[in-house]
Amino acid sequence: MAKIRKIEQTAPAIVPRKKVAAYARVSVESERMSHSLSAQVSYYSALIQRNPDWEYAGVYADYGISGTGTARRDEFRKMVEDADARKIDIILTKSIQRFARNTVDLLETVRHLKGIGVEVRFEKEGISSMSGDGELMLTILASFAQEESRSISDNVKWGTRKRMAEGIPNGRFQVYGYRWEGDGLVIVPEEAAVVRRIFQNFLDGKSRLETEREFAAEGITTRDGCRWVDSNLKVVLTNITYTGSLLLQKEFIADPITKHRKKNRGELPQYYVEDTHPAIIDKVTFDYVQAEMERRRELGALANKSLNICCFTGKIKCPHCGVSYMHNRRTDRGLMEFWNCGSKKKKKVGAGCPVGGTINHQNLMKACADVLGMEEFDEDVFLDRVDHIEVPEKYTLELFFKDGNRIIRDCPNTGHQDCWTAEYRAATSEKRRKYGTNPRGATCFTGRIKCAECGNNYRQQTRKRKNGEKYHMFSCATTNTCGNNSIHEDDLQRLSAEAMGLDAFDASAFSERIDHVVISKGGRIAFHFKDGGIHEASYSTKRRAQPWTEERRKKQAKAIRDSFTGERRQKMRESMKRLRKERGDGWRRE
Repeated sequence: MAKIRKIEQTAPAIVPRKKVAAYARVSVESERMSHSLSAQVSYYSALIQRNPDWEYAGVYADYGISGTGTARRDEFRKMVEDADARKIDIILTKSIQRFARNTVDLLETVRHLKGIGVEVRFEKEGISSMSGDGELMLTILASFAQEESRSISDNVKWGTRKRMAEGIPNGRFQVYGYRWEGDGLVIVPEEAAVVRRIFQNFLDGKSRLETEREFAAEGITTRDGCRWVDSNLKVVLTNITYTGSLLLQKEFIADPITKHRKKNRGELPQYYVEDTHPAIIDKVTFDYVQAEMERRRELGALANKSLNICCFTGKIKCPHCGVSYMHNRRTDRGLMEFWNCGSKKKKKVGAGCPVGGTINHQNLMKACADVLGMEEFDEDVFLDRVDHIEVPEKYTLELFFKDGNRIIRDCPNTGHQDCWTAEYRAATSEKRRKYGTNPRGATCFTGRIKCAECGNNYRQQTRKRKNGEKYHMFSCATTNTCGNNSIHEDDLQRLSAEAMGLDAFDASAFSERIDHVVISKGGRIAFHFKDGGIHEASYSTKRRAQPWTEERRKKQAKAIRDSFTGERRQKMRESMKRLRKERGDGWRRE
């Protein structure tokens, strides 16, 4: 008998099309380069769409941007992001130079794309990142591309410096007070007036900080509408361009790959070109300002009269941190003057001074007078004999004399004891009696909410719900033994407003009108007014439950389902069998 075998119909295997994109770049903005970029975009768009096995994923193009980095190449970074999102399978590019001229950037990007399964094809070199020797060839050729970029940069620098040597500036830089007309700088009268005022303020003895505050008060801003700050003012005061001459090559790019810009401090020649444009400040004035700035720099903090300076300024040093001590004043407890290490300003981990503590100003003067053999401290004698003071340990001074001698003297900090004058002590006692022991965090309710059971004050407590939201409760100070009801702050505010006949709670009105509030068990509250009136009310003492969200319901249902394990179900079945056997037919009714 003949054998019959059925051949099942099979669907043809459909190979999914590859999502292909291309990357193009030109580094110079010009009409010719623009046409070149357009030609690259058109070429790759047509190439990808002609291939039936490919799906067009777009062409990413950066115009007028160097390939030595990726930070400014928006299209390049967008392409990598789309590749991470699985929108691209293959990337086409003309050559390694178009993709990147930085060896590190090239290898990091190619390795990243290869790791997520995205292939990069370099047409000119005929390299695929997925091939066995692809990375080796890329490393070699990328190094050549990087060195070519460095060579091009050196050639450009040579041309730039050649022009500078002939007195031709490198481009049209922006400088406040001038604008470019043709190939020359012309004065902007409104801005020039501000420049002259900056110089005049400095000549009048004003610090840059004083000029900054002066301009802020008058609404004088920079060309971009920003506030004048110390750094802007320093640039103006040190810019020789305002004398009508140019100083070329003030800065230079140290590395063409990283583009790191450095101030020229003698590493390269500079070119001084005289009388190239109208002057705003004469050269004599400019030179005097530079000399004065140098003099103030040598004096340090003593030259800045806007600071709180004295004879100890810059004289007290921390041998551990290498910085000077700062002079501080406090007026919240009467006038208190003290010194602490300048490292306290540095908000860095581990930047705290190991010595710690502060030096009381009055005790500092007493210790110095004692060491110098004076009944009263004399600033002139101190400056004449003492070179500087170091603080090796807490409350310990080491005085270094100009003749080479050194003396160590204790200087305890008694500032907190000294501030407790009779007047300050009386004011603090009154404040604590009125507002409790925490006046800094006090509210209008502090010290005014009384417990009817034990007579103690209610205290504010900050609590947190499961969702992280914070709220305030007022509870008896002896909650553990008293057990009187607590009250929410919003309930207290609402009841207070009702008692005062207001639509909304007003803290100042509460302080003016209500003497105290008494809370009794069962949610009863009584407001005692300063005029003798009493208003009684009640509030709910039930615990506030948060409404169940859909997410919470699902979570609870899942927890219940998960709790019914196989072992638990087996125990329940055995328990029901035992009940039926013990109770007989009436087990349901029971």
